[in-house]
Amino acid sequence: MSRILPTIVGAQFCCTSLWFAGNAVAPDMAARLHQGPGFVTSLTSAVQLGFIAGTLAFALLAVADRFSPSRVFALSAALAALCNLGLVLPGLPVAGLLACRVLTGFFLAGIYPVGMKIAADYYEAGLGRSLGWLVGALVLGTAFPHLLKSVGGQLPWQAVAWATSGLALLGGAALLLLVPDGPYRRAGTRPAFTAFLAGFRQPAFRAAAFGYFGHMWELYTFWAFVPLVLAAFNARHAGAALPVPLLSFGIIGGGSLACVSAGMLAQRLGPARVATGALALSGICCLASVLVLGTGSGAVLGAFLGFWGLVVVADSPMLSTLVARHAPADTRGAALTIVNCLGFALTIVSVQLTGWLGPQLPQHLLLLPLAVGPALGLWALWRGRQVVVA
Repeated sequence: MSRILPTIVGAQFCCTSLWFAGNAVAPDMAARLHQGPGFVTSLTSAVQLGFIAGTLAFALLAVADRFSPSRVFALSAALAALCNLGLVLPGLPVAGLLACRVLTGFFLAGIYPVGMKIAADYYEAGLGRSLGWLVGALVLGTAFPHLLKSVGGQLPWQAVAWATSGLALLGGAALLLLVPDGPYRRAGTRPAFTAFLAGFRQPAFRAAAFGYFGHMWELYTFWAFVPLVLAAFNARHAGAALPVPLLSFGIIGGGSLACVSAGMLAQRLGPARVATGALALSGICCLASVLVLGTGSGAVLGAFLGFWGLVVVADSPMLSTLVARHAPADTRGAALTIVNCLGFALTIVSVQLTGWLGPQLPQHLLLLPLAVGPALGLWALWRGRQVVVA
């Protein structure tokens, strides 16, 4: 039993490194394919679109409830790793590349929410702490391609794709071999075409889900635009040489520590209070970005984005804990997956809207629209505070 959580966490880290593999090498691919600066938003949205389609399919078919979650995770990891190698296929046109990113996202639907389902099947007590580690692994995995790009030195950019695909295969195999089905798993027997509705009829589940949706409006757009904000600073200030890939890794990856810390803090305060506090702080950062993004100090910008990177994701495992805790037990996998589906659908709207507004807004206003998410998330949690905390 002692190996279960470390194995799930390690597998989650390895497999979610596929998520931003394209973003880390976006400038190289944009130059090769003669694409403009908006190419990074297309890459991000392609993965998100695939993830949405995948989570919808997995939820409607109740895949994680009907079949062994460990086998689902391992097979999804292998297929996602294969699709990720579309990044390095010679002669692949833009449409083909984006299709490969969509498919990578589709199979990531069998990794991230299924990993949470596996954790919930093992840890009914202390689920918040467990999901803190799990989401922390997701955050670190998401940031990892930026580190690979930074430390790769003279290695070709294609090495990022090969390395992340290899990690995903390793993570899937480890989970399959070392993590059997959990003792609290309750297997489903048929497709759950309306399973997600059962959860949304419950006020506590509904409040947690809408809190999660507000959080997701902000999270992936912040992650996607961190490298662009840093690169824009370098472009505006002659002689500035901020190490964009390395700083991007630190800002995004630092959130993994916040997730783990939030999970430990939730053992004392409860996940609802921790989620509310983190969501409030990230909302304040959205508003404060108006003052900071136009700064002439690289140190101030880096410190601000670093703090924002901590609080923007600290609420994620807590909100997922609340969703899992209040989901119907026999359709927990479908409920977690459909909430992920709807949350990631919002990320496409947010990423595309921010990309569209970017050329039309002054730089210091770029991330202000993200404040809408925390505001609505806090409103949902406040309205359901009595049933969510219980």
